[in-house]
Amino acid sequence: MTEKIHKTDAEWKAQLTPEQFKVARKRGTERAYSGEYWDNHAQGMYRCVCCGMPLFKSDTKFESGTGWPSFYAPVGPENVREESDNTLFMRRTEVLCAACDAHLGHVFKDGPEPTGLRYCMNSAALKFEPEK
Repeated sequence: MTEKIHKTDAEWKAQLTPEQFKVARKRGTERAYSGEYWDNHAQGMYRCVCCGMPLFKSDTKFESGTGWPSFYAPVGPENVREESDNTLFMRRTEVLCAACDAHLGHVFKDGPEPTGLRYCMNSAALKFEPEK
C-alpha cells in the first residue's frame, strides 16, 4: 500500500506553479492542446508533479486526438486510484495519484488495445523524466 502524503494548500502553493495547483490540487482542467506533454514523443516516465510518484511510461502513450496526453495503462494499478466524478452534468471516472491524491485527469473506455482504456491526463499534473 502506498504511504499517503499530506500537505496544506499553502504548502502545495509554495511548491507548484499556479496552473499546477489549479489542476492537481483543485481538480481543474487545462485547455486542450495547451499542455506541455500532449505532443511529447520522447521516451521516459511521467510522474506526479506533486509527489514524484511514477504514473505512466511513455511506451503506453498514444495519439488520442483529444489534445491531452493519453495512455492506455498506468505503471501499476497501485500508483493511481479512481473515483466517480459526476460534475459538469457528466458521469466520468476521475484518476488521482495514489500517494498524494493529486487530480490527474479522467479514464474512459474508448482506448486502444491491450486495455481498451484511455487515461486522459493533464500535462500540468505530470512531470516528465526522460530516459537516460
